[in-house]
Amino acid sequence: MEIASLLEALPNVPMVAAEMALILEIQTDDFWQDITLPILETIRRRLRGLVKLIEFKKRPIVYSDFEDRAGMSTDMMVRGIPIGANLDAFRRKARVFLRPYENHIAILKLRRNEPLTKGDLAEIERIFVEDLASLDALRSDGGLGRFVRSLVGLDLAAAKQAFAGFIGGKVLTADQLEFLDLIIDHLTARGVMDPKLLYESPFTDFDSNGVEGLFSPTDAATLVQTLRDLDANAA
Repeated sequence: MEIASLLEALPNVPMVAAEMALILEIQTDDFWQDITLPILETIRRRLRGLVKLIEFKKRPIVYSDFEDRAGMSTDMMVRGIPIGANLDAFRRKARVFLRPYENHIAILKLRRNEPLTKGDLAEIERIFVEDLASLDALRSDGGLGRFVRSLVGLDLAAAKQAFAGFIGGKVLTADQLEFLDLIIDHLTARGVMDPKLLYESPFTDFDSNGVEGLFSPTDAATLVQTLRDLDANAA
């Protein structure tokens, strides 16, 4: 059910969209009543090619060993972090909530990589304030526009257009083309992309140095700047 929940967050990937009915059904309690091994095997076969698309984030365990010398404890108010807040759960709720607003002009601008105006941001904030009433975490994590883009993804045509100038006039190798396809897949699924990911797996599967191992320094810098420009348009 956890894997299905993570895949549901990637509706813009055609491979995932093709299995979305199953992905949603798996997350219901009724589905697991009287489950059988053949059914599980069928699920495994249908979803095994999609699991690689999930971006797992590991949180490091921090150990501390010190003597507490703070004295008596007192209650204090911590602002901006609601008690029991679960950002992942909030993202799932927000993604479902945004579905009826897919054709809203501000949401379309985010998907098409068109710069937002202050009015667009104000409209998005109004929608969230009225219906979800929680913006503190969003303002502190790259801004509301960037957060919404991460939920709705980037339109495939807009993602390809962003790299059209880079590709034009170049003769690229098969690995370079596949590398760019991975970037575009990431953007259509998640809307934004931190350039540092170009130095991590699966991009380092082509070369241990990531983007700099596969492209010239000039081309690598251009790709990084393109990702930054895409991110800036959501700001």
